[in-house]
Amino acid sequence: MSLRTLAPHAQRIGKVFASATTWAMLVRARGWRRPRQRVHPPKPTVGVRAAAPNEIWHVDLTVLKLLDGTKAYLHAIIDNYSRKILAWTVAERLDPTATCQLLLAAGRHMGFAGRPLLFADSGIENINSAVDDTLLSACLERILAQIDVTYSNSMIEALWRSLKHQWLYLNSLDSIERLRSLVKFLVDEHNTQTPHSAFAGQTPDEMYFGTAVNMPAQLAARSEARAERLAANRAMTCSGCNGQQASLPASPIPP
Repeated sequence: MSLRTLAPHAQRIGKVFASATTWAMLVRARGWRRPRQRVHPPKPTVGVRAAAPNEIWHVDLTVLKLLDGTKAYLHAIIDNYSRKILAWTVAERLDPTATCQLLLAAGRHMGFAGRPLLFADSGIENINSAVDDTLLSACLERILAQIDVTYSNSMIEALWRSLKHQWLYLNSLDSIERLRSLVKFLVDEHNTQTPHSAFAGQTPDEMYFGTAVNMPAQLAARSEARAERLAANRAMTCSGCNGQQASLPASPIPP
């Protein structure tokens, strides 16, 4: 029971006649804290991971509120291997065919023989007849996160969290056009300019297209050179300098 419930319950059973404020004061003074240990089921520490681009895609939808109270629907597909945002859209209403349009847009620059697995949640935007027809025609397999598999769709949900709190919420979302321009800027920066911590300095575009395979080795070599220079500087002695300073005449002490 909470303290606001415990206080009248103790009075009803004739045990303690005290207010919830008195209970709270005594709990703090006497240390009557209940143990807050909760046993959770084990969760995988590493989610699903692809070994090459276009093996696994993630699709998801997030809702944003503009300053006038209206809603905007941000929809995107990212590649699991490279974290590259393959396609995105911002709409004023929830369109059941948005996932179909994103799948077609993401597949335009896909130069490989296989077909990716599509990880999605069980929202109406991902489970409808139009999406079923598109998946069937493209020979794509849809995997429902936490239903068909134990994995969640957390990779793209982490992207939403970063996009909102590190960029969108820092700007004035006063119109749908403004929101689209902000998302477009961040997508370009995310894909082409921002190194991902999981890729040892490579950007999502470089991982997706394989254009900077030597970048991790170059950065590692720079780190090793920096460490060697630091060790060499620390190993240097100043005995010679101390001897020269000892032979110099002492400077006069100012009055």
